Amino acid sequence: MQQTLSIKKELYRITSPIFIDIALVMLLGAVDTIMLSRYSDDAVAAVGLDNQLMSLVFLVYQFVSMGAAILCAQYFGAKLRSRFILIVGIAVLLNTVVGLAVSSILFIWAGPILHAFGLRDGLMPDGVAYLRITGALSFFQALSLTFSATLRSTGKTMLPMLSTVVVNILNILGDYALIFGNFGCPALGVEGAAWATAGCRIANMIILLSFIPKAWPSGVVEDGYGKVKRYVVARTRIVTRGVNYFRPFPWRELRNLFKIGIPAMSEEMSYSLSQITITYFINMLGTEVLATKVYCWTIITFVILLSVSIVQGGDILVGHFVGKLRYRAAYILGNYVLKTGMIATMIAATILAVFGSKILSFFTDNPEIIRIGTYIFIIDWFLDIGRVRNIFAGGTLRTAGDVVYPLVVGVIFQWSVAVGLAWFLGIPCGFGLIGFWVAFCIDENIRGVVLMRRWHSQKWRNKAFTKPNAE
Repeated sequence: MQQTLSIKKELYRITSPIFIDIALVMLLGAVDTIMLSRYSDDAVAAVGLDNQLMSLVFLVYQFVSMGAAILCAQYFGAKLRSRFILIVGIAVLLNTVVGLAVSSILFIWAGPILHAFGLRDGLMPDGVAYLRITGALSFFQALSLTFSATLRSTGKTMLPMLSTVVVNILNILGDYALIFGNFGCPALGVEGAAWATAGCRIANMIILLSFIPKAWPSGVVEDGYGKVKRYVVARTRIVTRGVNYFRPFPWRELRNLFKIGIPAMSEEMSYSLSQITITYFINMLGTEVLATKVYCWTIITFVILLSVSIVQGGDILVGHFVGKLRYRAAYILGNYVLKTGMIATMIAATILAVFGSKILSFFTDNPEIIRIGTYIFIIDWFLDIGRVRNIFAGGTLRTAGDVVYPLVVGVIFQWSVAVGLAWFLGIPCGFGLIGFWVAFCIDENIRGVVLMRRWHSQKWRNKAFTKPNAE
């Protein structure tokens, strides 16, 4: 009983900073939009497209950090210090190489890339200026994602949150100073916003890097890895003498990283592309419908935030148990995480369904948007039942090492139901945005049932990367 209470307390300790961290990241984007809206509507449109492009770029960076987070959580739980440090080193090396390559491409071909994305000629100067600055320095974000994932995997979620707090403050001050020319700075407009954003990413990387030594697990446990110990020189640090970690090069760890990272990134990429396709279809229904979707989704994301933060916190602890090969404990904890996330999300979804019209009235006075949005929030209540299961099972199966199954399920249903059925109900059948949301509801619930069956079957057992023969 005492151990159960201790685990629950640890879950809340880990989850609370994650919730604040994600909320602050969302606020970071909102501040940029608000600041630029006072400068120019065209600037908001140009930067908005740039940020959509950058979100896809960050998915490329995340394939390394996702894999590193899962492996680090398992190695930390098993107290395999040598393999933990190796994974961090490989992740930093890969994201540095990938980040520099992608940053160079964004800087050199910013114009052609934005033209391919359909940016209007009148917005091109602002768009190119913003993308060249933020894109050229985006490799700092690649490193930040790696460091943040490493810290979270060890349960030290407070440290990334503290870094995000500092970055939010710097971003507000930077936007205020460089966009409008305050504090004796030149008024740079869009370029000022770009420099503020890039500067914050550099600061975030430096802060997170300073926290990394706190993540090293104490002690070394025999891990059956053969000659792993000769990869590591005692008391060395990856920043100062990192070359010693790669003699000989740990190809097995690199394969494990790709084995997790590529499917995880592919699923996220599939989801993002499906959402872009859906937005294209919704745009065919008119500006008012598109605005309704934007307002509703912006509000709903704060409901999703509850389940995402709880599941991310639970996944860290599940990863620790899987690393120790304590599968039953991981299963019991996972079920508790699902229950907690479901209760918290459904309470928030109920409030939204009841008071949706009043909440929307703070954003718009358009009666048609408020009317349709109110129905959307009611449908979303049923959607959230499947969404929470989907978020939980997808993330937790990956944490346990079962990475391919969520990818296959996600790709099949995201495109056949979320895109295909949404188009059919929304446009040919004439149900509009409500038809789209019904399709989303069906998609999330079907995927939730399929992934939960996989979780309860416990076929994810014996996929831990801490086993002596694990690849």
